[in-house]
Amino acid sequence: MDTNHASERDLQARIRAGDEGAFDSVFRTHYANLVRMGESIVRERMLAEEIAQEVMLELWRRRESLQIEQSFRAYLIRSTRNRALNHIRHQRVVAREAESAALESPTSPSAEDEVLGLELERAVRGAIDGLPVNCREVFLLSREQGLKYAEIAVALEISVKTVEKRMGQALSELRDRLAAWLPGRTGERGRKTPV
Repeated sequence: MDTNHASERDLQARIRAGDEGAFDSVFRTHYANLVRMGESIVRERMLAEEIAQEVMLELWRRRESLQIEQSFRAYLIRSTRNRALNHIRHQRVVAREAESAALESPTSPSAEDEVLGLELERAVRGAIDGLPVNCREVFLLSREQGLKYAEIAVALEISVKTVEKRMGQALSELRDRLAAWLPGRTGERGRKTPV
């Protein structure tokens, strides 16, 4: 036990003095264990290898002020564990921020979009209300009630051909009345407006 402790102190002193051979000895002795420790936490081999390498690199960078009270093994395992847990915590924070940003992103309509939506809704309602009564009746039964042409024909006691004709007329008039709102068209609003 004392010889182990003495050899640890010797290694520490040699590393502190910049002895690359001593550092290489510690690296080869402990690296595989550090990777296993890291992988047990982060669940990803390559990431665990990066963490183990960072721990060893930090040991070398801080070699001149190195004060290890316990064994190299205990010190390195603790450092690897802490670094792996910090990585997990950081990933959780990033995930929470991404989730929060997604919730706050402009998926909800802006005030301008809401106003345009209301204007469009009024324009559509006005255009439908402006249709001749028989065309409006066919259009509403089809679009709002979801009836098929044959069902509309039965309900209104007219032929399917008449339903088709009235629906065609309704759609044609609606296209004309809502030209300003249709993509790629310019109407009374004076600009191309996407719907």
